[in-house]
Amino acid sequence: MSSRTASKPAALAHTSTTLIPALLLFISGMAALVYQVLWIKQLSLVVGVEVYAITTGISAFFAGLALGGLLFGRWADRLSRPLLLYAILEILVAVLGVGATVALSMAASPFAWLEQQVGLLAWVLPFVLVGIPALLMGGTLPVLVRSLHIDPKALGQAGGRLYAANTAGAIAGTLLTAFVLIATFGVRGSALVAAMLNLLAAVGALLYVRHHTTTVINHANGAKPARLALVLYAIAGGVALGYEVVWSQSIVQFMSTRTYAFAVVLATYLAGLFIGSQLMARRVERIRDPWGVFGLLIAGAGLVALLEIALLGRWLVLLQTQAESLVLSLGGAELPGMSARFAVAALCIVFVPTLLLGAAFPLALRLSVGSEHVGRDVGAVVAFNTLGGIVGVMLCGFVLIPWLGLVRTLGLLAVIAGVVGYLAARRGHGVKKGRRQAVVALGLLSLAVALLNPVDRLAKLLPGARNASLAFYQEGRGATVAVVTQGQGARSFQRLYIQGVSNTGDAMPSLRYMRIQALLPLLIHNGEPRSALVIGFGTGITAGALLRYPGLEHRVVAELLPSVIQAAPLFKGNFNAASDPGVDVRLRDGRQELLRNPQAYDLITLEPPPPSAAGVVNLYSRDFYQLAARRLEKNGLLAQWLPLPTQNIEDSQSLVRSFLDVFPYATLWTSEFHEMLLVGSMEPIELDATRIRQRFEQPNVSSALGEVGIDSAATLLATWVTDRQGLERFAGNALPVTDDQPRIEYAPWVRSKEITRVLPALLDLRVPAPLLNADPALTRTLASEQQRLMQFYRASLHAYDGDRTAWGRDIQAVLQQDSANPYYRWFIGQ
Repeated sequence: MSSRTASKPAALAHTSTTLIPALLLFISGMAALVYQVLWIKQLSLVVGVEVYAITTGISAFFAGLALGGLLFGRWADRLSRPLLLYAILEILVAVLGVGATVALSMAASPFAWLEQQVGLLAWVLPFVLVGIPALLMGGTLPVLVRSLHIDPKALGQAGGRLYAANTAGAIAGTLLTAFVLIATFGVRGSALVAAMLNLLAAVGALLYVRHHTTTVINHANGAKPARLALVLYAIAGGVALGYEVVWSQSIVQFMSTRTYAFAVVLATYLAGLFIGSQLMARRVERIRDPWGVFGLLIAGAGLVALLEIALLGRWLVLLQTQAESLVLSLGGAELPGMSARFAVAALCIVFVPTLLLGAAFPLALRLSVGSEHVGRDVGAVVAFNTLGGIVGVMLCGFVLIPWLGLVRTLGLLAVIAGVVGYLAARRGHGVKKGRRQAVVALGLLSLAVALLNPVDRLAKLLPGARNASLAFYQEGRGATVAVVTQGQGARSFQRLYIQGVSNTGDAMPSLRYMRIQALLPLLIHNGEPRSALVIGFGTGITAGALLRYPGLEHRVVAELLPSVIQAAPLFKGNFNAASDPGVDVRLRDGRQELLRNPQAYDLITLEPPPPSAAGVVNLYSRDFYQLAARRLEKNGLLAQWLPLPTQNIEDSQSLVRSFLDVFPYATLWTSEFHEMLLVGSMEPIELDATRIRQRFEQPNVSSALGEVGIDSAATLLATWVTDRQGLERFAGNALPVTDDQPRIEYAPWVRSKEITRVLPALLDLRVPAPLLNADPALTRTLASEQQRLMQFYRASLHAYDGDRTAWGRDIQAVLQQDSANPYYRWFIGQ
């Protein structure tokens, strides 16, 4: 009988032996990624979304996995029935996983208090909450590998299959959480689903133990583990997670800030590991020079990752468009179509390097796992790789990217991968000379590409930079910030890009709504406003408008990214807010600023990115409004930006419902065609016309608003839409956005021309403004200004519908009545 024929029964036996454990690890991996996604989301509420805080919090999860792999791998070596330990681990993960999720939902205030009292020791709280269940998760893979009833010589193959199954479960968990679970069950409900998966795995393990013999074979005189492979695979883990940090900042401009986009990228990353491990597991025992192949895979992954960034270009956008069109032509909805765009970008940038890295895992097992302590050695492989990943994330995020930039960091990672590959190839006694030379060639080629690749490679790929000039670009910790000059002549303006996605700018429409965002609440305030907080600096226009109101004594801005502050001087109309001593800029996310600082304000105004962006929904939830309400002085106001084109009308209704659930007194104003403004208070909001006019006539105030087409108190009051009664009609039976049910973040993709539905629905709520002390002249002027504004909005809706004749007719009628208005004139290019 030939060796090939003889190997078939052995292969079938191995497959049969690993089938049930692989299924268990698939279920376990699915549950683990559900928890991970939930806990990362919750940690942003507990410790803040600032990059140091969230990375340190996430490290607790990975540290738990690493330590669990070491501890339980050693313990499994002493047990005759390791599957019983596996079942216990899954049961404990179910209990502690749900407990950690519930505890994290209530941990923000205790953590903030502890940090004020004991400083860094406060981090023990999130570390314990996340680390203990993660510790138990980390033990599942080495314990199951130890339980296999196979010859230790086949552990590379069997372990690779189990790793692949665990990774496949992680892929399913990632996509399930983003696309189904949170949107359907919320955060806590999703944790319960994950716990049910853990319990299902535990029951499966117990039934398997009951019906099968699981005696473990020990071979005391087997092969000894190679510790160098363990060290090299740990470094490879750091390189792999370093790639992920770089990719997260460089790929967004081809994707979206939606949670769905990040889920697709993570799933693609995991899919590469899964497929690579599965392919290599089939042939790992037949490879004669595992050191050489291991070195080629690691070095090759580094070179491919670097080349993919170097070759990025317009071709990827065209390929994405074709993929989306194909899905839509087959009858797919808008979300599958956009997900196809995400998948194409992820496949072109992320997939191949992770495929090679996944293929290295079975080889690492073959080289690092001895026959005397299988559980201990498998646990060590997982633990060292995970610990290397933690170091890689920290170094890239905190040191390398701020110091070298994204392109140079990726180049350095590729060179490190080449060195790892060379050391592996040099270690192998049976490595062919040609293969060793190939590893060296890959490393040298990586070095050459890294040196030749332009530092501003990614900056030139920004969508807004193609037909414009780049005025500012900085690759900092946590995000890439760019300012692009667009338009020509008098209509030129600056646009701010964060993570490759356009956020805002200083064109006339932006100037108008941001100045109204700051000054309108101050003008209608029932008392004498002395303090104001702006959440999100952006272009600085809102913060700068506060400088024009002379009565303010304290002006505070909470901004997450230092690069945004550095770019501020490039934007016109912000009155140099970033450098003005009258503005206190605090580098912290807005929610944490309110949580950790008991200071109260007469006005809190915020305009973060649209609520559909990942993580931003935390500033639109009912829980946030409750926190903000506690930081308002008597008669204090909260002004919430309401974007219209970036979400469906159902999402706007949920957002308004969240606002109404907290603020008993609420009003709606139209700050610009594309935006509206919610103003809420815990006390009645009285519109005293005399007081509003007196405040408006302050020179700095009237000048700032006059520049954006608001030339009188009547013109300002013409932006009034409705009070709480009208908002209640609009919100209807919509469910609120909460931290546990972040509905808007997981809402369907925005329908085409959605503003043509939501804007008329909101304008139909209009009722006369309940003015006090209004004289007849002001009333007449107010009616005239409101009629003109509504006619301008009708003209703009005609433009959206493509009716140029109606647009031209209505806009000319508007200009005949108010030809000097800079806001109206901007839209016709004059």
